[in-house]
Amino acid sequence: MEPTTAAAKPQFSPAAQAEIKRLLTHYPDDRKKSTLLPVLHIAQAEFGGWVSPEVQDLVAETLGLRPIEVYEVSTFYTMFNLKPVGKHVLEICRTGPCMLRGSDELTAHLERITGAQVGGTSPDGVFTLKEVECLAACGFAPVVQVREKYYESLDTEENVNAMLTELKGLVHRPILPWEENGLPTSLQNN
Repeated sequence: MEPTTAAAKPQFSPAAQAEIKRLLTHYPDDRKKSTLLPVLHIAQAEFGGWVSPEVQDLVAETLGLRPIEVYEVSTFYTMFNLKPVGKHVLEICRTGPCMLRGSDELTAHLERITGAQVGGTSPDGVFTLKEVECLAACGFAPVVQVREKYYESLDTEENVNAMLTELKGLVHRPILPWEENGLPTSLQNN
């Protein structure tokens, strides 16, 4: 019988550690919790687009918090993914103006052509579909957000296909602000 090896404990890259250290300088020592949201964003970007319990524990350890303090925040905000996601998370606005302009039909169309169901990931691992509350682009409904980019007026098949073609053409995720020297080797094709 072969010995089992425990999974390596997650660690932030040196660049992410430097960014966290920089963020901490903005707050008094007794207010480290104030950096929780940006550090969770860094963690999500560093560890494949989601924050596992082990990654949340790392965030708690890094900030000197109890793990429950991190869990309370990560489970409250829908911007944090608590399970693995695809290369691109399509956040579909589901509030009034987008619904009036066809977000239900857009969601059904995206489910058909990607093979993902809302809350799930496509079989090829490229797309995760997620319904979200107002994205504040009502005049351009229906709207989908992918990372920091909005795709607007997705009321035609051509516009939806153009968005998906653009996303499929991306080689890897964008370089993050603290990654001045490019992506860590482990993330280059994620």
